Amino acid sequence: MTQDLTHGRPMSLLLRFGVPILFGLLFQQLYNVVDTAIVGKFLGGAALAAVGSTGSINFLVVGGCIGLCSGFAIPVAHCFGSGEESELRKYVTSGLWCCLFFSLVITAATLIFGRDILILMRTPADIYENAWIYIATIFVGIPGYILYNMTAGILRSLGDSRTPVIWLVIASVSNIVLDLVFILNFSLGVFGAAFATILSQFLAGFGCLARVCRGFPVLRMEKEDWVWSWARIGRLMMLGLPMGLQYSITAIGSVMLQSAVNVLGTTYVTATTAASKVSLFLACPFDAMGSTMVTYCGQNAGAREWDRLRQGVRSCTLLGLIYALIALGGVYAGGRQLVMLFLDEASAPLAPLAQHFLMILVIFYFPLALVNIYRFSIQGMGHSPLATFAGVMELAGRAMVARLVGSLGYAAACFASPAAWVLADLFLVPAYFFCVRRAQRADKPQAESTQHNLPAAA
Repeated sequence: MTQDLTHGRPMSLLLRFGVPILFGLLFQQLYNVVDTAIVGKFLGGAALAAVGSTGSINFLVVGGCIGLCSGFAIPVAHCFGSGEESELRKYVTSGLWCCLFFSLVITAATLIFGRDILILMRTPADIYENAWIYIATIFVGIPGYILYNMTAGILRSLGDSRTPVIWLVIASVSNIVLDLVFILNFSLGVFGAAFATILSQFLAGFGCLARVCRGFPVLRMEKEDWVWSWARIGRLMMLGLPMGLQYSITAIGSVMLQSAVNVLGTTYVTATTAASKVSLFLACPFDAMGSTMVTYCGQNAGAREWDRLRQGVRSCTLLGLIYALIALGGVYAGGRQLVMLFLDEASAPLAPLAQHFLMILVIFYFPLALVNIYRFSIQGMGHSPLATFAGVMELAGRAMVARLVGSLGYAAACFASPAAWVLADLFLVPAYFFCVRRAQRADKPQAESTQHNLPAAA
């Protein structure tokens, strides 16, 4: 069932649409959480460090794929908001062609250059081989990530935020079972953890694809819907490539930071891995807010409802502040217990280091909320290239702090992400208000012209 976000109270719409996305993201993070927890508990701290050392390159590649697919889904939301059903179908098919192309290219490129990237990141020698086995297996599954995120993006653009969640729940349960079977029964080590993840991702992707193909009358394709259109492909690229690049630029900063932490040794890699995994899970509500605002702003921009768009952004900002305070209180009270979910008893002395890293991140969660809300609002309005510059700001923040790790050590690493979020906000918040004012000014002459052409009252 589709859901129109251009009518109704913004706060209730955001909650109704965003809560299923939140559950989906929590289950998606459960993939990584279960992998990491089982690896840390049953394979030890060195294996945990190997998986953790690939986190930034994983985000670089998989995050880029997610950004591409999110951008490809924006015209679908615009067309749904404006009621252009024929154009909507054509953008769906064009997006699928683009996804097929990028699946092949990205998979090949990452497998060819993956080892070189790990070497450039100065991955410690004692964990290098396991790191490569894990990340190479993930790279083989890139088509699964693209399949899921594209079909989920289409469904969310039509207002269906529940189907992606249902399939992620199914996939996450499968992932847990496969993790235990591959690692404990078949002794496949880190390869088993990665293999379980990609199999589960393909399951979720095919489940959403079935829904796209059979679930919506508006998506019943006809022969002319599959005709290649360079104009549509060009627009998809203009929206998708900047969003993919934005994720990748942000991830490059993470790669630089990871490289700096790698120099500190396996001890600090293990501590930051445990803290980062907890933070990724706790930050899911902010990711859900971003995904919600892409669709909300996309539909309302298509309908030219700028006042409603601004109301929604204000409501989401309030939700971000409330959750940031809740998360801060939770980590203050139970931070050690959270990081110990990813550390075995032999690695327990590292808990204070991991807890300190986590606490610094959570203190700056409200700036992170603003990054997600305003960036994705701008993108939903169709200004992906502009929002990409926020990724450059994040890269600059992480890069500057990463350079200080050599002299200031672990303390500098703790503040790299907060610095990135604050710098991004300094650009994103003014950029959002600029985009809204510009759109309203552009609509004003058209509205006045329409009003002048109305027939006089009898």
